[in-house]
Amino acid sequence: MSKIRKLKPPLTELDINTKDGGFYNGFSTAVAVPAKIIISILVVWAIFWPIQSGAVLNGFNAFILQNFAAWYIWVVAFFIVVCFVLAVWPAAGRLNLGLDHEKPEFSNFSWFSMMFGAGIGVGMLTWAVAEPVSHFGSNPETIMGLTTGGAADNVRMAYKWSFLHWGFSAWACYAICGLSLAFFSYRRGLPLTIRSGLTPLFGQSLAGILGHVIDVVAVVATILGVAQTLGFGVDQFVAGLSRIGIGGLADAEGAATTTGIIIALTVIMGLSTLSALSGVGKGIKWLSNINMALSIVLLGFFIIFGATWFGFNAMFIGLWDYVLALPELSLTVFRSDGVEGSESFLLAQWQGWWPVFYWAWWIAFAPFVGLFLARISRGRTIREFVLGALIVPALMCFVWFAWAGGTAIDLELNGAANGVIFDAANGDKIFAMTEFMLSPISEWLAWGMALLIVVLLMTFLVTSADSAVLIVNTINAAGDEGPKSRPHILFWGVALALVVAGLLISGGTTAIQTAMVIGALPFSVVMALMAIALLKAIYNDTRREKAGVPTTHDNIEGATGNGLAPGLGVPAE
Repeated sequence: MSKIRKLKPPLTELDINTKDGGFYNGFSTAVAVPAKIIISILVVWAIFWPIQSGAVLNGFNAFILQNFAAWYIWVVAFFIVVCFVLAVWPAAGRLNLGLDHEKPEFSNFSWFSMMFGAGIGVGMLTWAVAEPVSHFGSNPETIMGLTTGGAADNVRMAYKWSFLHWGFSAWACYAICGLSLAFFSYRRGLPLTIRSGLTPLFGQSLAGILGHVIDVVAVVATILGVAQTLGFGVDQFVAGLSRIGIGGLADAEGAATTTGIIIALTVIMGLSTLSALSGVGKGIKWLSNINMALSIVLLGFFIIFGATWFGFNAMFIGLWDYVLALPELSLTVFRSDGVEGSESFLLAQWQGWWPVFYWAWWIAFAPFVGLFLARISRGRTIREFVLGALIVPALMCFVWFAWAGGTAIDLELNGAANGVIFDAANGDKIFAMTEFMLSPISEWLAWGMALLIVVLLMTFLVTSADSAVLIVNTINAAGDEGPKSRPHILFWGVALALVVAGLLISGGTTAIQTAMVIGALPFSVVMALMAIALLKAIYNDTRREKAGVPTTHDNIEGATGNGLAPGLGVPAE
């Protein structure tokens, strides 16, 4: 018998032990309980021993940046390559992320809205202005003396690096996770949880301790990744509330006070919990559509009334520079010579502050966004998923950076703003810019724009938080999306708020960044294995199709007695 004829159907059952009753009814206590313990310890440690926890976290962070910076850079480059291969590989691209007859549940507009809102939409309101401005002042080219910080010759470099951090690399991380989960859950019938993506490599052993550890790592990474997003968002939300006249929430330097943090998190997490209880098809879908519509209004304002031509040039010239430089930018690792202040030291330090931090953020965010993308992408082909999830949201990010950030740079370059935007805190820059643009026309118009940004920011934050709570519960429930997970929505909503509050109060956003970089490291290994497993599974499925062996769970379940080769009913990769 030929090698092809000996192929057996893929694994379509993974029996993860869950509780049959009690508080944890329907949940895998081997995942839910350890994850809750780890997060609880982190919260208590950060709040009650802030100095000790800060010192330990910073020590771990320095160790990771010194020893694993190259790993973060190269593993994300690997994710981009895998996405490209899957999109252009004919046998892979045509596969449905579901059964062959299934169609998408959501329209393209809702699909893109939910992807962008749950992915990195909230980051646009902080970093679309702040990041181009920051790179305009300093980047590797300025460190090497090739361009001048704050001068016109540095504009293109500012956009090249901004596009790198928020472009295809970020969405490749999300796409790998989402593709893996959708493929193995909806085609293979496996549980909608992270461990299912590794079945081609580890098989039934994932039903035990190995699988539990993988899912716990995913839950912790998700909480820390979303905490990072909420941490930035809370600072900006408080800045926005101050701009519309709600005082007492920020100190003299514009940083959120403890009272401001608590009030902001109470509003955001309260609304997000209510939205999560209504599910993806109702609350999250409508919130995503609302924030997409408000985003278009705000972006339209920058394009029409901001630096229109400057933004146009930044968009297309920056995109050209970015695409041409992407291979080099994705693989270059700056190594320090250990001499503080030297060029190599500064380059390595800059890479740790920016690309390594971002890659850790996107990897930590990937279990949440990936599982969410899988849930809303059932019925789409792999090629459609890759092109939709990789290109469209990335282009939306580029447009935001080009016109929002471009307007800020142009106003400062021509001397009109005179430091008003550059001197503002990162979260306050977009408010400072819109106020500068609109106050001469009407104070009420400036106030109204600040209110619109606050509402938009709140909807983005609520969408991210409620999606994260649902995703964590799905992982804890061994992939079950049913109503039995709903009593735990309240727990994870409170837990997420406490993680953000504890780390912000004890060490600010730096503490969250450090915890997130550390938490992302083990999950980056899981994601690399997921990418390898996905390639292996699709390759084996192409061989199965040639041999007439079923590849989807509905066909495998009906294969017994169909005259197929002996042993066909024994699952194996």
